[in-house]
Amino acid sequence: MSELTKTMSATEADARVDLAACFRWFARLGMHEAVANHFSASISDDGSKFLINPKWQHFSTIKASDLIVLDTNNPDETLLAKIDPTAWAIHGQIHLLRPDVKCVLHLHPIYTTAISTLKDPTIKPIDQNTARYFNRVSYDDCYQGMADSDAEGKRLAELLGAHSRLMMGNHGVLIGSHSIGVAFDDMYTIERACQVLATGYATNQDLNLIPDAMAEKTAQDWESIEDFSEAHFAETKRVLLIEEPDFAE
Repeated sequence: MSELTKTMSATEADARVDLAACFRWFARLGMHEAVANHFSASISDDGSKFLINPKWQHFSTIKASDLIVLDTNNPDETLLAKIDPTAWAIHGQIHLLRPDVKCVLHLHPIYTTAISTLKDPTIKPIDQNTARYFNRVSYDDCYQGMADSDAEGKRLAELLGAHSRLMMGNHGVLIGSHSIGVAFDDMYTIERACQVLATGYATNQDLNLIPDAMAEKTAQDWESIEDFSEAHFAETKRVLLIEEPDFAE
């Protein structure tokens, strides 16, 4: 535990460590975009206060103490200057409009982004991972350039609707959850799912879709095993604590 985390609430201290772990692991997987992209986690019940990464810092170097606290009710220009404007636009609006979404991960991973560029970007149920997303993803088919305005952030937040996943057309993906661990596993799995789907498309053969009823059952089964997602994240942190313990500082 760092000197910083000793002075804050357990909720914030835990969220800092967990979010830092997400940055480190997705950098290992090559799912980061240079020094762009951003993750956030709310530290207040109403979502108004949230942690986010400073701009232009490589994911592989981020520590718990590096994360910045922003407040949608009281924007601090000094702090806003330290983050990517698109991070404030997207995450600020989502945490403001969807307080149930406690964690928001935004990436441009290769396979998911590739699927987002297709005329039909639907994640079709062709295996167990792709079936996790059956009727459970919102799709944006109107790329609006850099998402650097509150209006664009609000548009994206509203597109989520009742879902917590957004395929951002010609852009990438956004994953939200009530839990950092669940969001982490979801981002990992959606990229795996899109890798399988892209590979299936590459064969130029017809996809053998799982019937709707079975795809729905599989998606429900995924929703019933959040302990699996949390265990995946816990094991990831265990590896990081051995190999990169400074992430928790």
